[in-house]
Amino acid sequence: MYKLICFDMDGVIFKDISFWMELHKKFGTLEQGKILTKKYLHTNYNKLVEEVVVKLWKGKDAKPYYDLVNSLEYLPGVKKTFDYVKKKGLITAIVSASSIDVARRVQKDFGIDHIFANELIIKDGKVSGEFVWPIGSGKEEKSKIIKDLCNDLGISTKECIYIGDDDIDVKAFKEVGLSIAFNSKSDELKKVATHIINSNNLSDIINYLPK
Repeated sequence: MYKLICFDMDGVIFKDISFWMELHKKFGTLEQGKILTKKYLHTNYNKLVEEVVVKLWKGKDAKPYYDLVNSLEYLPGVKKTFDYVKKKGLITAIVSASSIDVARRVQKDFGIDHIFANELIIKDGKVSGEFVWPIGSGKEEKSKIIKDLCNDLGISTKECIYIGDDDIDVKAFKEVGLSIAFNSKSDELKKVATHIINSNNLSDIINYLPK
C-alpha cells in the first residue's frame, strides 16, 4: 500500500528545461555557467555555489529570476495527476534540485504537502550571494530526503512512489517501492525504474499508479 508520492520538477512537472541553466541565460552568464557546471556539479557543489552565486550572480537584479519562476510552463496532465493522487489519499512531495520558489508555485497551484528544493536568497530585490541547498546536485541528497520524510511520516520508503527523469534520481529510485522514469534520456535511470513512460503528458503515469 503506497502512502507517499514524490516528484522531480524539471522535465516532470514543467517542460524539459534546467532551471539553473535557464537562469544563467537570463543573467547573461550562460557560457561561464556551462563551464562551471560541467566542472563542479557532481564533484564540488560548494565550489559551484561559490563560483556562480557569489562571484557571477551576487548583486544582480532579482526581476529576471522571478520572471523565470513565473514563466515556466506546466506539462499537460499535471492538474489531472495531482487531482488523482489526492483522491487516492496519497501524501504529495516535491524533491528537486531546482528552485524552492518554483516548488512554492507548484505547492500553491496544486496543494502539495511537502516541498524540498534549493533556494537562491533574494534581499532588497537583489541576489544576495547566499544559497541554501538541501538538495545540492541531487544524487545523494534526494534519497536521504525521501528517507527522512518517510521516517517523519512513520512509513517505510517502500510505501513511497517517486517520479523522476535524470541520472540524479537513480539512488532515490533504488530507495522507493515504485519508481517511474518519465520521459527520461537516462539509460542508467531506466535500468532501475519500475516503469518507463515516454510521454509529454504527466497524467500518463496514472495507469501505473495504484488503482
